[in-house]
Amino acid sequence: MKIIENKITGVLLVLLMATVVACGGNTEKESSSENTSTMQADTASAPTAKLNMNTAGEDAFKTIPNVGDNMVHEFEEYRPYVSINQFRKEIGKYVDSSRVAAYEQYIFVPIHRNDSDVSTLMQIPGLEKAEADKLAAGRPYKSNQAFFDALNSYISEEELATAKSYMKSE
Repeated sequence: MKIIENKITGVLLVLLMATVVACGGNTEKESSSENTSTMQADTASAPTAKLNMNTAGEDAFKTIPNVGDNMVHEFEEYRPYVSINQFRKEIGKYVDSSRVAAYEQYIFVPIHRNDSDVSTLMQIPGLEKAEADKLAAGRPYKSNQAFFDALNSYISEEELATAKSYMKSE
């Protein structure tokens, strides 16, 4: 009986170690098993100035709730981000969609006036999908200013100022 107990204990230990290795040894609160109320608390205090996924540093990323060293590494590993869908796909390998959505309250992927997909354009506050579709259909824009002129008919001045901060430079 003692031999069977030792073998079972050994098998369980191997399974536990395999699980830890598969998770990248992550002991931080980055798992997808947290409850919805925690996610709501994470997004309730989202900052007004979001972090650029292509330029933000480790210390800035750690200001995002539930982001530790491992997730910072994942954020940085997939740079440069060219679309918000790329961010969702890559980070979605490590956390569930509700956590990815919570992270999006704190970050943005830079927008290119002629290359960004509709989902990436929709990071602009106040912009609806139908409006983003119209902006995409109006391409090419000769300059960021031409894009802003078209965008201005859909959003407020405050939202336009935010959009300008999300744009790739010319």
